[in-house]
Amino acid sequence: MEPNSMYVVIFRAQVRALDAQYQQMAARMRELALNEFGCLAFHAVSEGDQEVALSYWPSEQAILAWKSHPEHGLAQAAGRARWYRGYSVEVAEVCRHYQHRSADEEAGQ
Repeated sequence: MEPNSMYVVIFRAQVRALDAQYQQMAARMRELALNEFGCLAFHAVSEGDQEVALSYWPSEQAILAWKSHPEHGLAQAAGRARWYRGYSVEVAEVCRHYQHRSADEEAGQ
């Protein structure tokens, strides 16, 4: 049996300015990725003028479908024009995954 592949998209940006419209767009993009394109998890953090978002995907095909979606294209254009000074995107295959859960979490507490 072949192991299941998982991919991570690493988005790093230098923030110019984020506003209420950005918050709405980010929430919509997260919802779209998770509910319509098979994204497994989506996490974003900001510190100062730096933003990093990690999204996990079951396949490269799902990532490419997401990338080519018209709403995502509009969000990218707005990001380049208004919200970001610059950004980079990396796509990597996850080679290994493991986790630890505390005894409390295992017991459902």
